[in-house]
This record gives sequence, structure tokens and C-alpha cells, in this order.
Amino acid sequence: MRIRSVGIDLGKTTFHLVALGDNCKVLLKKKFSQKQLIAFTANMQTCLIGMEACSGSHFLGRALREQGHDVKLIPGVGVEKVSTNQLILMKSVWQFEVFHSIV
Repeated sequence: MRIRSVGIDLGKTTFHLVALGDNCKVLLKKKFSQKQLIAFTANMQTCLIGMEACSGSHFLGRALREQGHDVKLIPGVGVEKVSTNQLILMKSVWQFEVFHSIV
């Protein structure tokens, strides 16, 4: 199954990635360091990647855009604050994608 969108939860040293296919089905959940994440996404098909806008997300966003991915930085207001569970973040990303494809 093809990965349609990816949500990345940024931490200080670790990054949690959740990949969704069609119908919001979780295809992949992994934990990476920054170097591992950039290497992993370089080998992925290009897709929508969403993450909360913060100081570290701008560097990562530029690196992912250079790989050809469509990166969306979501303001903290748009991400539910209970985001210790990456699935909540991914649902926010999915809603963001669906909303902007309609408008």
C-alpha cells in the first residue's frame, strides 16, 4: 500500500514518524534520530509530510523539501495538545490535508 501522508512528532533528540495510507490506516510507526530520519525519508516516495511548527522544524522541513516531499508546518494551535500519542498528531495532519484540498 502507498504512503499518502506522514506526520512527524519532533523531540529534542528523537523523532516519531507515523505514516498513513488511504482511509487513515496506519502503515508505519517508527522512532528515529535526526540523521536516521533524513536517510529514511530520502528512500521514501514523495508524499505530504506534516509537523508542528517549532524552531527545529524549519531545518528539517528544508531538508525534506530538498528530497522532493511536500512539507506542511502546522501552527501549534492546529495540533491537539495531547500529542504524546502520535496518532492524534497524524489525525490533525490528515484533517489539515483534507481541508486544504477542498478549499
